[in-house]
Amino acid sequence: MNVTDNIAYVGVNDHDIDLFEGQYDVRANGMSYNSYVIFGDEKVAVTDTVDTHFTDEWLANLDSALAGRTPDYLVVHHMEPDHSASIAAFMERYPEATVVASAPAFKMMVAYFGTDYPERKLVVKEGAMLELGGRSLTFVGAPNVHWPEVLFSYVPEDKVLFSADGFGKFGALDSEDPEGWACEARRYYFGIVGKFGKNVQAVLKKAAKLDIAHICPLHGPVLSENLGYYLDLYNTWSSYEPEDGGVTIAYSSVYGNTRQAALELADALKARSQEVSVFDLARDDMSEAVEDAFRYDRLVLASITYAGSIFPHMSTFLHTLAEHAYQNRRVALVEAGSWAPMAAKVMRSQLEAMKDIDICENVVTVKGAVNDETRAQIEALAEELAR
Repeated sequence: MNVTDNIAYVGVNDHDIDLFEGQYDVRANGMSYNSYVIFGDEKVAVTDTVDTHFTDEWLANLDSALAGRTPDYLVVHHMEPDHSASIAAFMERYPEATVVASAPAFKMMVAYFGTDYPERKLVVKEGAMLELGGRSLTFVGAPNVHWPEVLFSYVPEDKVLFSADGFGKFGALDSEDPEGWACEARRYYFGIVGKFGKNVQAVLKKAAKLDIAHICPLHGPVLSENLGYYLDLYNTWSSYEPEDGGVTIAYSSVYGNTRQAALELADALKARSQEVSVFDLARDDMSEAVEDAFRYDRLVLASITYAGSIFPHMSTFLHTLAEHAYQNRRVALVEAGSWAPMAAKVMRSQLEAMKDIDICENVVTVKGAVNDETRAQIEALAEELAR
């Protein structure tokens, strides 16, 4: 697959992986680990490597694309092992090649490989240029998108931006994704990059000065059409602004009463023409609940009281939201408890530590089972959320 006449794709697809980064379920569609070759008139640069389980396949793809040419450079945009694990194999295969990376990346190479290839390295930073003859790479600093050593690079002759983990998504390239790019890109962004909104904003400002026709990420498809759509989404996500109007309801229930309250609230909101998504935090994919919490402008947290606090899955959910800088949203509380409901108080205290969270005045309290009193509270909360 070619990105342009002078840039080839040599990445691999992984359908064996179950959890990406040990936590994100990707069993349905797998992952891609992307790598590219840039052909100059005089020199050849390879960008990034792949996960260690696919080294041989990647080297075979690379050999085929090179068609007898020899790479002069290995450009390392990002040192996370799913992209850097095959560096040593590349350097052994091509003993004349130079590895190109940021200073922090070379420190990481020592940690991973026991060497930073001192006789074969080129340290680059923001604004540096790598000439290939008729093509060049200009480096763009992108620290903490999402590791501190990250660089982007830009090929002006082809209008191509190599964006490291930026603009990536879950899913192998040979998998059908009926929901389109945004769904799994959103889950990927908020799960992996979302904490670093300020850093993403900084690199978006740099990208805005470039004439870009193609964005080449390290995961997911090359983006070549309607780039404004992708850039606008990244601007929204990294600004912590809601993408859509709607309500995410995340609940933790043991005997079904909190679940019933959550579902009745969902029905009451739908009756008021509200978009609603509902998650059982013990059974559904929590990363999808996090995704929708950031996507929509309102969130409902519904938890039983458990050991004087909240249910463990709700605690994990709130911790995850805080860890990823959840902010600028309206949040409502539903609690349950047979004798001393405490969940709303605990959830409120954790929300108050977040930035720009507007907590609804109405609270639903389920004492035992859902009854007429509870349903009146549900209606009042639905009315407040729908305003």
